[in-house]
Amino acid sequence: MTSETKSADIQLIQRILPHRYPFLLVDKVVDIDGYASSRGIKNVTMNEPHFQGHFPGTPIMPGVTIIEAMAQTAGVMLGVGFDVIDTELLIYFMSIDKCKFRRKVVPGDVMEMHVKTVRGKKGGKIFKFSGLATVDGEVAAQAEFSAYVDWDMEKTT
Repeated sequence: MTSETKSADIQLIQRILPHRYPFLLVDKVVDIDGYASSRGIKNVTMNEPHFQGHFPGTPIMPGVTIIEAMAQTAGVMLGVGFDVIDTELLIYFMSIDKCKFRRKVVPGDVMEMHVKTVRGKKGGKIFKFSGLATVDGEVAAQAEFSAYVDWDMEKTT
């Protein structure tokens, strides 16, 4: 990949993240600006397993999966921004702060996850991000989150 890469389709996402169905929660990442910011897209569909129990007859995407979708967007951004595709990149939550939920996310929605890097640098292990999830321009959720990045340093230099 080159620094000109501005988006990641599902095939590239799977080359960066270890997540797979049913826990791969981002379909595409666009507007990737190095490791500074990006926008993830999640097409919310009724056939996702969490809707069977959350809640029968009134399907609502769980808040934790919305935050996870923001984190996966951040992971793809780091993978593209630092050109660590096809490596064993693992990212672990360290904290979730200032988390607020403002709108339900339901089947049929297209959720956009706007993620910005607040702190972190190439080769670093600790990153902090701010995230905003929207549907039709309305804020669904927002949070700040920190992550530990476990990557092969030989492939990132």
